[in-house]
Parts: sequence; C-alpha cells; structure tokens
Amino acid sequence: MAAKSVEVLLEDIRLLSEENHALVQAVRTLTRQTLNAVQEEVKYGGILLSSAGTPFGGVFAYKQHVSVEFSQGASITDPHGLLEGSGKGRRHIKLRTAGDISAKHLAEYLKLALQAAGGTDGSTG
Repeated sequence: MAAKSVEVLLEDIRLLSEENHALVQAVRTLTRQTLNAVQEEVKYGGILLSSAGTPFGGVFAYKQHVSVEFSQGASITDPHGLLEGSGKGRRHIKLRTAGDISAKHLAEYLKLALQAAGGTDGSTG
C-alpha cells in the first residue's frame, strides 16, 4: 500500500472538519514561514515535520482540536508554560481556534522544537 500523500490526508481532514483543516493549513504555512527547508511526511495519522533532515514534530487533527507535537519537547525550556504532556520525550500544544496560533506563541515553539531536536532554524538573531 502506498503511503498517503499530504494532499490526501488534508482532504480527509477537510471532510471531517473545515475548522481543523484551516488550522492544519495555518500551522503548515507558519512552519514554512518560520523555519528553513521544512519537509512533510504523512505518518502515524498526521503530518510529520522535519527541517534539513532533522525531524522535530508533527501536526495531528483530532475531533475537537489540532495538536502540534514536538519530538523532543521535554527538553524545551518552556518560556510560556504552554507545553502539554508528561511523556518521556514529546510535548504538544493544542489549538482549537486560529487565534491560538499566535496566542500560544507557536512560531517561537517551532524554533525551540527544532533546536531541541538538534537542528538549526536557519534564522538570524
């Protein structure tokens, strides 16, 4: 069985929830604007994100929210106290509205997640 493409997964999400589809698309756009060389791969029912070959997180749509997962989130010094989860490695931020993307400082957390995973965000400053 061939791997599901990002486009096919996005269409599945859209059919289930227009709101979650819009949130996932907004997260993808923000990720590309914030980090250099972002690659996407459909795995584990979501879109896994990597930059310059370093996997650092993923975006997953659930019934009531969209979760942005950070692979090495437990090693992030959480500047705003917004990371959720208590597992050994991963942490996540739940998004319920488009406003949560800025209110929960997602761009900052994306950079921190990539750094925690051992990558560089390529940004200056």
